[in-house]
Amino acid sequence: GGPHRQLAGAPPAAPPPDVVKKFADDDFVLEEGTLPRIATGREVMIQGFNWESHKFDWYNLVKERAAEISAAGFTQIWLPPCTDSLAPEGYLPRNLRSLETKYGGEAELRALIGALRENNVLPVLDAVLNHRCATHQGAGSKWNRWEGTGMDWGEWAITNRNKDFAGQGGDPTGDEFWGSPNIDHREPRVQADICEWIRWLTHDVGFGGIRFDFSKGYGGEFTGTYVRACMPEFAVGEYWDTLNYGQGLEYDQDAHRQRIVDWIDETGGICTAFDFTTKGILQEACGRGEFWRLVDQKGRAPGVIGLWPGRAVTFIDNHDTGSTQSHWPFPSNKVGMGYAYTLTHPGTPSVFWDHYFDWGDSLRAQLGGLLKAREAAGVHSRSKLEIVAATDQVYAALVGTRLAVRLGNDGWTPPGDGWAEAVHGDGWIVWTRGS
Repeated sequence: GGPHRQLAGAPPAAPPPDVVKKFADDDFVLEEGTLPRIATGREVMIQGFNWESHKFDWYNLVKERAAEISAAGFTQIWLPPCTDSLAPEGYLPRNLRSLETKYGGEAELRALIGALRENNVLPVLDAVLNHRCATHQGAGSKWNRWEGTGMDWGEWAITNRNKDFAGQGGDPTGDEFWGSPNIDHREPRVQADICEWIRWLTHDVGFGGIRFDFSKGYGGEFTGTYVRACMPEFAVGEYWDTLNYGQGLEYDQDAHRQRIVDWIDETGGICTAFDFTTKGILQEACGRGEFWRLVDQKGRAPGVIGLWPGRAVTFIDNHDTGSTQSHWPFPSNKVGMGYAYTLTHPGTPSVFWDHYFDWGDSLRAQLGGLLKAREAAGVHSRSKLEIVAATDQVYAALVGTRLAVRLGNDGWTPPGDGWAEAVHGDGWIVWTRGS
């Protein structure tokens, strides 16, 4: 497995010549045979919602900020689930063909997508495909049938593990999501309908990227099938697995990150994945001043970015780990330091909406400075990372040839000439230099 596999069945992405020319002066090599924005590796995502966004006129609120989002340096925005849902947040989808949600309706969604595209920000679909709430009762008087939805399935579409829904489909291909019918992705009619649905949302409604929810729930090969059905510009899966804990977080998380890499391989390498390994290690390192955690036994970054950075999407918090759910939050006083790591390092960084828009001017200015430094130094998802120090007191690294970063207050500065401070915050500093 790993980054050297050639993708089966995917046409090689040919970016415009100006893209290649623009980046010809640094360590950049275009990756062939994958989705266009994975190939270029120049993406920065913003997660465009939190757990409370459904309580607002959200699509219109985001539309008003489209120009600001673009100017900040974000190239894509992950939008909330856009289909009819039993729960207001969108994660208990029901009628997948209805785009009427608490965030707004179909007209507002299409207007938002239009505004984002005008501002060169790629709209990313949140595809919730592991489970689906039924519209009607069927066999055993259980909620296991769909009528009048344009995707009218029955008991045959539901896996057989959870007796609450009397599914008559096959065995699950992943973890069970309790509380709603889990869909049997091996069923050909399910696959055909989802492929048609995802083509509609990309080719007609206008989404350009896809984020797959609860990717642990069904085999990665099905995600690969759905991506190849519509060939978006970018795709990312949420393979959220518990890290290795003993007396606290273990130093060695190789097995954890390997499971994420294995899932990417299952997709045929056509999808990226959120780097939950890096999030877990980084928040311990920053929160406890344990910077020794930030290098593995071979001198690489300890998360997915140390194995396959071109397929890793790094993040600090999302609507589950942070926001009002706070299942696994980054220490709030170290969020700036966390971004000083993710926004300077390989991988594709993602910034949480709340951190950019709601946590105050100081953090927003730091994020803005980090985004500018990343772009100025030509850092991309596959940039070379040289870890200079990872001790109790300090983490120091050189990224590419034109960026240096330090976490901790020990006084380290980058070797050589031409370095200028680009941006700093509480306990961290970033330098850049000309080509």
